[in-house]
Amino acid sequence: MHKKIQAILLAALLVLGSITGCGAKDNSAPVASEEEVSEDGALPSGDVSLRVWGAEEDAELVNSIISSFMSKYQGQANFKITFEPHSEANCKDDVLSDVLNAPDVFTFADDQLMALVASGVLKKVSNDSEISSRNLGAASDAASVNGTLYAYPLTADNGYFLFYNQKYLSEEDVQTMDGLLAAASKCGKQVFMEMTSGWYMYSFFGNTDMEIGLNDDGISTFCNWNAKYTNIKGVDVAEAMLKIGTNPAFSTTSNDGFVAGAADGTFVAGVSGIWDENGIKEAWGDDYAAVKLPTYTVAGQQLQMSSYAGYKLVGVNSYSPNAAWAAVFADWMTNEENQTLRFTMRGQGPSNTNAAGSGDIAQSKALKALQQQAEFSSLQRVGGTYWDAATTFGTAMAEGNPSGKSFQALLNEMVTGITGEETTGDPEGAEVVEEVVEEVTEEAAEEVVDEATEEASEEAVEETTEEAAEEVVDEATEAATEESTTTDADASASN
Repeated sequence: MHKKIQAILLAALLVLGSITGCGAKDNSAPVASEEEVSEDGALPSGDVSLRVWGAEEDAELVNSIISSFMSKYQGQANFKITFEPHSEANCKDDVLSDVLNAPDVFTFADDQLMALVASGVLKKVSNDSEISSRNLGAASDAASVNGTLYAYPLTADNGYFLFYNQKYLSEEDVQTMDGLLAAASKCGKQVFMEMTSGWYMYSFFGNTDMEIGLNDDGISTFCNWNAKYTNIKGVDVAEAMLKIGTNPAFSTTSNDGFVAGAADGTFVAGVSGIWDENGIKEAWGDDYAAVKLPTYTVAGQQLQMSSYAGYKLVGVNSYSPNAAWAAVFADWMTNEENQTLRFTMRGQGPSNTNAAGSGDIAQSKALKALQQQAEFSSLQRVGGTYWDAATTFGTAMAEGNPSGKSFQALLNEMVTGITGEETTGDPEGAEVVEEVVEEVTEEAAEEVVDEATEEASEEAVEETTEEAAEEVVDEATEAATEESTTTDADASASN
């Protein structure tokens, strides 16, 4: 019976987009909890039970935040707040599978936001102006749908940039991929980048005029990375990737990982994220440096490499019986003090602007590089079909295209795998135009043949007529000659 009710609620939410309930103040918002803040702004007292989901690695951090929250609001309610380790990557799927038994507060990656909002699980953030003003604009955008804030920004560090060893590479070397590889080759070292991963492979396509993103359904993906009609074409990028991937100074794989390769001297540079900062510091010491991604050569020009940017968010379950207190806790969990604590304990970069600009955080070379790269980054908005197709293509480029297929064929296969639709890279409507051209060409050819046949027939008739006339004249001349000869013969006989 419980599951049946849940299914009905979900179906209604998906169809209507929102449902009004007892105490709901906005028809566009998800169902409000029966427990509401009173008119004078006081939060409910009594027993308050909250369940909080977060990454297992965050257990000590989140429990510390829970303790400080309970101390801050001591006496206002009888709190029972429990941290439950849970994968952030699977948060959306597990919440949506049983929304009524999902936690009150949960952390998740920003690419799950649209599905959580569409299902009605997330409620609109009531103090949205305050939350947005204290966070980076890009982080607030990542937590919003159509301008409405549905979650609390938590981190702004899930992106990538270039680490490099200043002992071997200069600031000039790392400006371009060409210069980077040449310098690494000169000293017998390598540059690491996981080109075989769709997350990193995006960097080659993201700053071109080709496009990829989610369709309006929030699930399927549109993509034209095989385009033949853009300024930089799909085959241009493929050619550039192959050239980089097969360079002896470039490595896309590592048995023990980038940090291990940096420590043993194999790598003097690599594309990665803030999670590797501490390891790189230990490997390279004072020679450690970080900077935005380089440019790379494509279609005869230098193009800045792009990147995906990711954010962790905190959501409040709209079905929580203690939704008001859950919202207060989410606010507390993501404030300046606790984002600073998160950096100290977990090394994760804050989305809070004050936290990001102070103390050790402001001195982080990795975070500075991430901020440099932010100008060339995009939110990761792709469906599940993207990853395998992108990996297959990236692997082919990194391995020198062992299949021997044309770049266009490989690109077509990738885009078809991503979009689920057969595509050739031609502009929309091109096939129709080709059909029309073929029809016009056939009609024109028929007209030419008809005209040629008609002209040939007329010439044949003319030739036949002339020949016939000549024959008639010849016959008449011959007959006249014979007649004249006979007459002369008769005259001679009479004489």
